[in-house]
Amino acid sequence: MRIAHDGLVVVADGNKMMLFKNKGSPTDLNLELVKLREQDNPPNREQKSDAPGRAFSSVGQGRSAYEEADFHAIEEARFAVETADMLRKGALGNEFDSLWVVAPPSTLGALRKHYHKEVESRLKGEIAKNLTGHPVPEIEKILIEA
Repeated sequence: MRIAHDGLVVVADGNKMMLFKNKGSPTDLNLELVKLREQDNPPNREQKSDAPGRAFSSVGQGRSAYEEADFHAIEEARFAVETADMLRKGALGNEFDSLWVVAPPSTLGALRKHYHKEVESRLKGEIAKNLTGHPVPEIEKILIEA
């Protein structure tokens, strides 16, 4: 992939977002970290306090359990909305001309739902991979080979 000089690269998942600017050339990337956001989002079992509630039917017999909320997934979706909003503000402020997004498929899907039209017009490509745990030189290598 060819990322323009000063092009932005977002590497994200549901808990971590790294925003890079390419200070190198399209064929010799030099990603410089511009912004890092992380959220503490423990597994769902650590966020819930009780078992789901029960509902009793006044007609007929039986009772049923309410569906249990997935707090972990809710926080990941909220984080994607915040990331998309940050990109919107940058696009509307003309802070970048080209954008690449690297994220797992579920995060990409959540981001796409919230892309502003200005972000979409500057979006040059997406890669469905989770690279948030990789060091920057490895991210650069993977992006060049993509």
